[in-house]
Amino acid sequence: MPADLAVIGLGHLGLPLAQAAVSAGIQTIGYDTDPRAFAELSAGRTPVEGSLTASDIRRMLSGGFRLTTNQAELGRVRTAVICAPTPLGPDRTLDLTGVGDAARALAARLRPHTTVLLESSVPPGTTENFLLPLLEEGSGLRGGRDFHLAHSPSRLDPGNRTHVYANTPKVIGGLTPACTESAAAFYSRLTDKVVRARGPREAEMTKVLETNFRHVNIALVNEMAVLCHDLGVDLWDVIRCAETKPFGFQPFRPGPGVGGHGVPVDPGYLPYNSRTPGHPLRMVSLAQEINDRMPQYVIQRCATLLNEHGKSVRGARVLLLGVTYKPDLADQEASPAREIATRLMDMGAQIGYHDPHVLDWRVRELPVPRADSLYEAASSADLTVLLQHHRTYDLQGLAVKAQLLLDTRGATPAGAAHRL
Repeated sequence: MPADLAVIGLGHLGLPLAQAAVSAGIQTIGYDTDPRAFAELSAGRTPVEGSLTASDIRRMLSGGFRLTTNQAELGRVRTAVICAPTPLGPDRTLDLTGVGDAARALAARLRPHTTVLLESSVPPGTTENFLLPLLEEGSGLRGGRDFHLAHSPSRLDPGNRTHVYANTPKVIGGLTPACTESAAAFYSRLTDKVVRARGPREAEMTKVLETNFRHVNIALVNEMAVLCHDLGVDLWDVIRCAETKPFGFQPFRPGPGVGGHGVPVDPGYLPYNSRTPGHPLRMVSLAQEINDRMPQYVIQRCATLLNEHGKSVRGARVLLLGVTYKPDLADQEASPAREIATRLMDMGAQIGYHDPHVLDWRVRELPVPRADSLYEAASSADLTVLLQHHRTYDLQGLAVKAQLLLDTRGATPAGAAHRL
């Protein structure tokens, strides 16, 4: 049966979009070049940790969501959304290989009057300077005349039960005004509000601003954490007081590092912007440097605490609590836990972990022992380090049982543990 929508790329961006579309009654197919993702989804399992649950996938399949590896089906839809991953490369630029592969697969089957949307996180200029030429060359059609093209940055917050797909405004920027309106007509079926940008570059840059805003503010509060510790000031009490200001302040909280799928992007280094200004965002680069230092700072605090209690890191039993990047989710994307564990192991510590959402955890391809009983493990460990605050953790009880507890999230009651 012909579908209305094709979601290309069934990862942490594509699956929530497909779920929203199926819930809205849109006939949806999912296409992915990764055979593992296809196999997992066909079996009713999620291929991406922390995205959707297995029951979510089964409900989508029973609701009419179809998986396909047949490119011909991409030419039978009214709307195609590219949600391919764009991982950060070693040179700190986004890798557009997945977007290119998706574009070529779609272009070979692209029909006139189709609306093509890009949701992948990309540098400003990508929709016009990278995606458009691939679609036009592969299809023989002209963007803005024969088919609609627009960019809409993803605004997902996994695990957030307040701001879900339907009530989160969707920014859209089309190649032409008609492209923008076509994109708006589609997204209006999924969300309560659409926000029209002037064009694709403004929509793309919106994501850059939103992501960098998060990283810069986290870096500020991480620096404040180090300063406040040195001065003997309770930073969490400072934040509690500051957030009572009704204007000009938004609270951020420090942590052991920054994880997640949203990476800081510096437009000064973008390869597909034809008018690159050549002036990198120094604040973004500095923020990344500060945030990258936090795992090492956690190690420094661990070593100091052990020394103060007459112990050395070498040979110490260290229990890490919470190894995911976000509370109450299984997603480990860019979690600082792995770097912290690696550094502690290099210093000779004996590492164990506990996480209710992660049953098997490996560092350097080696399995890390998982604690079955949290309280027993904490009482026998020389140092327990809270890296992620999952709701299931009874921190008051944990503070009583642990020999030595370092709380990197400020989640324990005041005075119950050593805070970051």
